[in-house]
Amino acid sequence: MTKPVVILVRPQMHENVGATARAMMNCCLTELRIVAPRDGWPDKATNRAYATASNADEILDHAQIFDTLADAIADLHFTFATTSRPRFQARETYTPTAAALATHEKIARGQRVGLLFGAERTGLENTEIMLANANINIPLNPEYASLNLAQAVLLVAWEFLRTADHTPPVQMPLATNIFPAMQKDVDFFLQRLVGELEPTGFFTSQDQKPNMLQNLAALFKRANLTDQELRTLHGIITALISSPHDNASLAVPSRCDAARNDRPEHP
Repeated sequence: MTKPVVILVRPQMHENVGATARAMMNCCLTELRIVAPRDGWPDKATNRAYATASNADEILDHAQIFDTLADAIADLHFTFATTSRPRFQARETYTPTAAALATHEKIARGQRVGLLFGAERTGLENTEIMLANANINIPLNPEYASLNLAQAVLLVAWEFLRTADHTPPVQMPLATNIFPAMQKDVDFFLQRLVGELEPTGFFTSQDQKPNMLQNLAALFKRANLTDQELRTLHGIITALISSPHDNASLAVPSRCDAARNDRPEHP
């Protein structure tokens, strides 16, 4: 599948270019274009970009360098300019999610899409923004919307990845040999637990017993027990009933008993 192109316009620091490559690799984007980098390119002399890329070297190795933004977007059909400030221009401004959905739609129709990011200190200039077809604005704290270059790339790129991802919103990874317990087995455990609690006087009030049973059932049903966990719980009950303790020996001494024991003996 064709993916959007990330275009850095006048980036100032090689470290941020490397961090951008890392963010792109996180989100399965591979094509990076760099327009008029302040410190030149490639970064073979200092290796600062590769140090922060964290093994996303392939993206840096194949990065394309352009003198102007117009040249960098010449073969693209649609481009989004990311900006955190209102530019008072009559143009569509997307959230990252909306831009990601629109990008997928355009790619599905055979179009190539670019994502533009400006220099660290100033962002994109108005003349650069006007070369794009639409804006992306990331909703952030209005009193502090400043992002590191790679952070901005990560947020926008992640939305592109997320909107095509089918990971279940909630899941519980299990080992291949462990399965969730069947409800009949959970019910059997609850019956056994209640049966062992009955003679201990746990249910002190018959009026409250139905509520206590409901609480116990809710507790273990909500836990979504696995077979292994259920076997462990059965083992706990077996251990407790097979080694009864003298209740008197387990009694906690009262404060008065402790004081009496500490009293010195008199002849």
